[in-house]
Amino acid sequence: MFPFDSDAGDYDAGMIGQFDKLVAGYDLPWKLTDILPKALCAGENGGYLTEEGAKLLDPSGGLKAGVPFCPPEGDAGTGMVATNAVTPRTGNISAGTSVFAILVLERSLSKLHTDIDIATTPTGKPVAMVHCNNCTGDLDAWVNLFGEAIRQAGNQAADKTALYRALYNAALQGEADCGGLVSVNYLSGEHVTGFTEGRPLFARMPDSRFTLENFMRSLLFSSMASVRIGMETLTVDEGVKVSKLLGHGGLFKTADVGQKLMAGALNTPIAVMESAGEGGAWGIALLAAYAGCREANESLEDYLNNKIFAGSAVTTIDPDPVDVKGFEAYLERYKAALEVERAAVKFLKD
Repeated sequence: MFPFDSDAGDYDAGMIGQFDKLVAGYDLPWKLTDILPKALCAGENGGYLTEEGAKLLDPSGGLKAGVPFCPPEGDAGTGMVATNAVTPRTGNISAGTSVFAILVLERSLSKLHTDIDIATTPTGKPVAMVHCNNCTGDLDAWVNLFGEAIRQAGNQAADKTALYRALYNAALQGEADCGGLVSVNYLSGEHVTGFTEGRPLFARMPDSRFTLENFMRSLLFSSMASVRIGMETLTVDEGVKVSKLLGHGGLFKTADVGQKLMAGALNTPIAVMESAGEGGAWGIALLAAYAGCREANESLEDYLNNKIFAGSAVTTIDPDPVDVKGFEAYLERYKAALEVERAAVKFLKD
């Protein structure tokens, strides 16, 4: 709702002062601090259920007043908790129809970056988020096309899960840089690269190695390219360090493939946890449990590490230098293809 001072555990007092000066001439009957809700960190008391609220939620009367509340969180905060990505240098990456990477920072960013969203962990640590509209949508369309071709050839019982598995695993057999192929996966605009509209496209040079393996690898790399460009703002321009990212979402459902290629694309270890698919509803339940059950002076990080995720099965894949080098070559081709994408948006109209 307003920039947060992680050291003070409250809204940024300097920016509140700037705001008050900007509106001083309007003779408003309130100050900004009068209308902002009280800032609460994880573990603090968020209030209690009232009689009126209990009747609203359960007219039968079974739900009683007095139930304690933890401070509320949105999708970003609950996702961090659900994936145990709340300590500096960790984060999570959700990859499906869209893709976003959340990094917990050791310090606030040095300047404004319009392509980066700023948030905090539930305990108030600074967080940077790269969000991209386009991830697997174009890839899914191609998989559906291959499925139609198989059915036209007489296999009416083609299993979609098996098809994804076969095509994703084919990508692991492709050349590291996709053999000269390139795909731009923009079904819609993409803020990170400056597009307000998208035109999915695929291109190759006359001498490119146009194989199924290279094609699928190109589609998968395309789904990761924009988030990598956004991540460069943080890792290169701001010097943000990342120990690992925890992956969740549809891209990681096929064992090892999305995880391995994402590790290469971001040059960062990617971990996948069995419980990561539980999502934000589980995250807020954990925050409620922390508020009600934590020990004195027990941090959220210690509570999650020692009592929730201590025995969780986690699979981590480190970047393969071959994948890293191959993706770097692919990314240069992808960035060049964005000029073709701009022409497509300009000239291809409904």
